[in-house]
Amino acid sequence: MFRSLRFRLPAFFLAGAVLAGLISTLIALGLFQDYTEDRLVAELRREARGLSSLYAEQAIRAQDTDRPYYVSPSRLEEASGSTLFYVGLRIVFPGTTGLQTLPLDTVAWKDGKPKVFEFTPPDANREYLAVAHPVRVDGRVYGALVAAKPKAELRERWTTLIERLTLAGFFGIVVAGALAWYLSRRITEPVQKLSQAADNIAGGLYEVPQINASGEIGQLAERFREMAARLQEAEELERNFLMTVSHELRTPLTAIRGHVEALREGVAQDEESRQESLDVIAHEAVRLERLVGDVLDLAKLDTRRFTLLHEEVDMGRLLEQAYNAFAEEARRRDIDYRQDISARPVIVADGDRVLQIISNLLSNAFRWTPDGGRVELQLGAENGSVSVAVEDTGPGITPEEQERIFRPFWTRDGTGTGLGLAIARELAVAHGGRIRLKSVPGEGARFELVLPVSPRDGGD
Repeated sequence: MFRSLRFRLPAFFLAGAVLAGLISTLIALGLFQDYTEDRLVAELRREARGLSSLYAEQAIRAQDTDRPYYVSPSRLEEASGSTLFYVGLRIVFPGTTGLQTLPLDTVAWKDGKPKVFEFTPPDANREYLAVAHPVRVDGRVYGALVAAKPKAELRERWTTLIERLTLAGFFGIVVAGALAWYLSRRITEPVQKLSQAADNIAGGLYEVPQINASGEIGQLAERFREMAARLQEAEELERNFLMTVSHELRTPLTAIRGHVEALREGVAQDEESRQESLDVIAHEAVRLERLVGDVLDLAKLDTRRFTLLHEEVDMGRLLEQAYNAFAEEARRRDIDYRQDISARPVIVADGDRVLQIISNLLSNAFRWTPDGGRVELQLGAENGSVSVAVEDTGPGITPEEQERIFRPFWTRDGTGTGLGLAIARELAVAHGGRIRLKSVPGEGARFELVLPVSPRDGGD
């Protein structure tokens, strides 16, 4: 449970919220402490300045009238909210000030400058924050009036703030916990469904449940659904490939075995019959060799474990060789078979592999072109590249099929191995080129091989 995402996600979320709250609280307390202390000092400065002026006037009147002038300290303390003290010479007042007096060394008052200080009054057990303001009479400093407040008052304000922050933090954690729980459910439920779907896919079931999610989770679910569809398609292609290859292998093997048995049992007695059987065996062996070669080529291309030769290739001569290989089939099927060689470039490439690409494109064109149709082979060169186009008048290729047609083992009609175009494209890419496809359904297709003149390493 503690290792599950459903637990760890809200736990981390809450831990982050608590840590952020603690840091914010400490910062707020520091700022509030500075603010309240500054406010208190400013207030004490103002009170000490005003009261020192008042008591200075009292001293002057007392000197002029030779009578004490008394201002009740209790009323002043009640009005100001501060505790008042006096430190200095008593001779300035003929009578009493009514103020509590402090030892002369409590604060340095003789320089006539206001002072901010902390002290503990005699016979008291709590500390005060105070401001001393000089009392001047006839320009001479005789003492200082001290306005003070207990520091415990500051701590009470801080305690009140801490209590309120704690209460706010508690409700904040509750809200954060509820949000974290809600978000964890929104996130983990789709993830759990995807995990279950992954288990189903591992078991061969490619059904992905509908996941109602947005954002990254929704994109992940959509990509997972696409992946499952691709895996299902790959498995179907593999199954079809195995069935197709089995059929493709069984057909020539059956023919070879039949003719071998005929030769062994003496059924083919005359020389013409024996030669005919040997020709069939040779033809079917070549067919088998080609099929096995296609499978091996695809495996090497997928793992990049093949080598391309770098040799000068006369593309005009290579095109004629590819053209002549299909001339007999074109004559037999009454196909209008043409070649258009507008240039005869020489490139550096693997001639056998380039011939294989062109042959695969021609084989695909002849397969889909009906009897009496047209197949055209074109060669051109421009801007440092060579193009070989194969155009046919077959049924054409829909936009949905134009990408899948280059996938291994995929065929439009379920027959054949589906390796020709896949191998052609991989070999073109290995040469640093590409195969472009233009097709309109019902109007045929045009495959164009584009190769650079300069060589490119294509394997290990």
